[in-house]
Amino acid sequence: ERGITIKAHAVTLPIRVDGTTYEFNLIDTPGHVDFSYEVSRSLAACEGAILVVDASQGIQAQTVANVHLATEGKLAIVPFVNKIDLPHAHPLDVMGEMEKAFAFDVEEMMLGSAKTGEGVDALFAAVVRRVPPPPGDETPLRALVFDSEYNEFRGVVTYIRLFSGRLRRGDRIRMLGARENYEALEVGKFMPDMKPVAELLPGEVGYVIAGIKRIQDVQIGDTVTHEEGHETVELLPGYKEPKQFVFCSLYPAASEDYEALRKALDRLSLNDSSFSFLPESSPALGFGFRCGFLGLLHMEIVQERLERESDLDLVQTAPTVTYEILLVSEEVVRITSPAELPEPFKIREFREPYVRLSMIVPADSIGNIMKLAESRRGTYQSTEYLSETRVILVYEVPLAEILYDFFDKLKSLTSGYGTMDYEWLGFRPNDLVKLRILIGGDEVDALSSIVHRDKAFRKAKALLSSLKSEIPRHMFQIALQAAIGGRVIARENIVSMAKNVLAKCYGGDISRKRKLLEKQKEGKRRMKSIGRVTIPQKAFLAVLASAD
Repeated sequence: ERGITIKAHAVTLPIRVDGTTYEFNLIDTPGHVDFSYEVSRSLAACEGAILVVDASQGIQAQTVANVHLATEGKLAIVPFVNKIDLPHAHPLDVMGEMEKAFAFDVEEMMLGSAKTGEGVDALFAAVVRRVPPPPGDETPLRALVFDSEYNEFRGVVTYIRLFSGRLRRGDRIRMLGARENYEALEVGKFMPDMKPVAELLPGEVGYVIAGIKRIQDVQIGDTVTHEEGHETVELLPGYKEPKQFVFCSLYPAASEDYEALRKALDRLSLNDSSFSFLPESSPALGFGFRCGFLGLLHMEIVQERLERESDLDLVQTAPTVTYEILLVSEEVVRITSPAELPEPFKIREFREPYVRLSMIVPADSIGNIMKLAESRRGTYQSTEYLSETRVILVYEVPLAEILYDFFDKLKSLTSGYGTMDYEWLGFRPNDLVKLRILIGGDEVDALSSIVHRDKAFRKAKALLSSLKSEIPRHMFQIALQAAIGGRVIARENIVSMAKNVLAKCYGGDISRKRKLLEKQKEGKRRMKSIGRVTIPQKAFLAVLASAD
């Protein structure tokens, strides 16, 4: 729907080049920063990469990061400038950017259009010339697991790339990392649908179905070998597991939907092992789940799939990042929500995650983008001109500051031409505090957040103002408060609904009027003591809207 690839796909194609048929094993990877682990996994399984750059948009921020990954993996890179058939394409400018950014020779760059087919045959010929064929060692069997998916009827389908040896249907295999033995019930290739074959040869890419029941039993990056003689086989260099950096809580809008939400999350985790969920409860929202995601886009996709596929109405809390806390006892703990924060007197140092943020923006937007980055506590690192009109700006920024609306603001300030990519740096100490939100005197964990002390008051005022406009008036007055520790730093009141009880009194003794007012006041007091404040989902989304 949005034109974004979110999952890597593998395909095997027989292609004729100069009268000879070659077998191409291609993996199409996502480019979005949230799914960069898919790129690193795919590169580990390949000898070369076709770098596709849009002739109308030029180099994107994630292009730079992905080229660096491919270069570090010592892959042969074939640059291809695509979409030259578009009326607003400027391929020569894009080639100049690629030459400057990556030191590619202009002679090596290919031009063409995937839509019309122009230049595609020349690209395949270049791949044959420049990308080395895989080595074809016969023994022992060593295959890299680079992806997996769950099939309702056949169990886990494991995607593998053979580095040496042969894998036949019926072979007894061992997963070296998981230390489990299975029988290869079916082996095959993606052409592009799954096509069973008798055996997979050295250098080929395909799949194996071995009756594995749970997707958690397959480790991405594991090595598959034959059960016999596995003791002498070395593990292939795998890669780091994807880490969840963004966390939020999901609650069913109706408490009776809790079990349905659990089943929906279980079902979704079968085909997406990169998100996690644990049960939790909140006094304000009831029972729900604390979920971990790779990034904001990943969070959005999971929530949308849950609502669509399971027809659930969800309440989602504000996203947070992982923080590292050094306690007075010298112990280091990691927390994913403000509710897990230890008491202030136990904390020696509060650390937050930092990223290296690379932004490619038009040259005339530099001033606005630098202001935006500095307002998010960014530290300037470098500026590099790709061309006269496009610049790479690099900042080091706390991850929490770019979490919610930074990308939207970047797009807005650059008229849609800006792109960004970030790279994990680690945890750094900072002056952070827990901003507690109290509604009617009761703390609401789901609305509390961790903020920098300098931004706490401004954030508190914006947040309470949003809550005041979103929470409906009740029959009694509601106090909205923001506090750091035991000190209230901001307050708003939602006035009660009023009824003019004196409307029917056209005259008479003042004591009669006073009696009616006292009766009304007593009723309000009683309602306040037993009344429950209803907080709509809009109020939780207001936390996001007042992020800056």
